[in-house]
Amino acid sequence: MDLEFLRPLYASTGPVASVHLDTSRDTADADKQIELRWRALRDRLAGQGADKATLDALEEVVGGVRGIGGPQGEALFASGGRVLAVHTMTRPPARDHASWLPVPDPFDLVLDRDHQLPYVVVAIDREGADIDGYHAAAHDPATERSFNGSTLHIQKVRTGGMAQATYHRRSENLWAENAAHTAADVEKAVKRVDAEAIFVAGDDRSINMMRAHLEKLGPPVVEIPGGRDDGAQDRLREALDAALEKEMIGNHDAALADFRAREAQGTAVEGTPRTLQALSDGQVETLLLGADRPEDEPWLYASAESPLLVATDPNGLDSPTDPVHAPATTLLLRSAVLGDAGFTELLDHGDPTEGTAATLRYTL
Repeated sequence: MDLEFLRPLYASTGPVASVHLDTSRDTADADKQIELRWRALRDRLAGQGADKATLDALEEVVGGVRGIGGPQGEALFASGGRVLAVHTMTRPPARDHASWLPVPDPFDLVLDRDHQLPYVVVAIDREGADIDGYHAAAHDPATERSFNGSTLHIQKVRTGGMAQATYHRRSENLWAENAAHTAADVEKAVKRVDAEAIFVAGDDRSINMMRAHLEKLGPPVVEIPGGRDDGAQDRLREALDAALEKEMIGNHDAALADFRAREAQGTAVEGTPRTLQALSDGQVETLLLGADRPEDEPWLYASAESPLLVATDPNGLDSPTDPVHAPATTLLLRSAVLGDAGFTELLDHGDPTEGTAATLRYTL
């Protein structure tokens, strides 16, 4: 996964407030519950030393998206009285948390983004097809909010900025002789979002009519429940979430297998000490981290002037007298982002793990 979207977070020279909040709207009193959870996090940030101007800036934008029901989360970052970024996540964080640190803490956001993939969904019946392409994440210029988790777009009305983030085409009169033309529309959507999967919903006859054409496009074709009518659309997000989860696990299994093969070839390292050295040397191609962060996570040291440098002891830095001191995960991610490295979560067939590893740009 490309980490370039995090780079603006590191432009701030002062401490950064990082907030990850459950903004699910699945109960009648959701707005009140979100407000109470935010108030608790605001108090926590104030207790850690966050200034009022930064807290007030977060207050203006916190709260999730009211147009989307069901589970969602929110990641917000602010510094010096200014909001740096707001992201809507497809799932709430495992727990609400907030930090006031010398560097941002976007780990939960990164995990959520890492679980997404660009895809095309084709809803077919005997009269036509609705074709939508979704990026793994999209930006809404109307609100300056980024949307992690593309299935959220299904429930959001396609107007304003969000319409610019999706490819939508309605192909009418889908009969056997017209299937190739519809497949051409699907191909355009696949190319536009660089889709990694094509999900097809509809009646069996219509799907069978299209399958041979779609399978020629490259990405795997996956059948899911649902269809074009309004009632069937209501089932699409649930079905897509399950299908995307399965695809995500397969992708991560492949990434882990690739890591093991590259470790044997000398182009991958495992363990914190070797990963720190590789990051500091600018060798890392992809950083691999497990999602299980212990409550007593160790803190590391990093250089303010040379952000790639990370060490367990400040004497290992180029400027040990004024180091950046923060939890290990935050500094590992900072080094990876500013070193143009990618990211993959270390999963064991879909289950979270502990661990630190990296694939390398060249042999040790």
